[in-house]
Amino acid sequence: MILDAVGIQKILPHRYPFLMVDAILEIDRLKRIVGVKNVTINESHFQGHFPGAPVMPGVLIIESMAQTGGLLLLQEVPDREKKLLYFVAVDGARFRRPVVPGDQLRVEMKVLSWRGDFCKLEGKATVNGQLAAEATLMCKMVDREVVAKAEKSAK
Repeated sequence: MILDAVGIQKILPHRYPFLMVDAILEIDRLKRIVGVKNVTINESHFQGHFPGAPVMPGVLIIESMAQTGGLLLLQEVPDREKKLLYFVAVDGARFRRPVVPGDQLRVEMKVLSWRGDFCKLEGKATVNGQLAAEATLMCKMVDREVVAKAEKSAK
């Protein structure tokens, strides 16, 4: 393991209950990253999705992919505590098998392009070697300060 939950939280701004990556297993700087999400029944979304037949929501699988990719990108940003990564697009999302409590979601993200503040990543999520989901994600890096000012002016 390259990063555990404590190390991940030093890089990502996400916290429980919205931290969707538990460990990083592999990193090839600027190219790819492999992380894992341990899916447990005590996660709050399983109370309603679905009672008696819990399935991890697809949007949370995509979020796990985004956070894993975000770890790869933010490691390269010297002032990352002043930055946020925003989704700008999700393309080609496909869900191939349900992800249920007890599964370990293995997320592999590859950088397709990274120009300035924009990045495009290709991701695959598997469980026991079986493809669970895949998508292409695009994100934009923004300054936290600019976001905070815009929120204040909108009020």
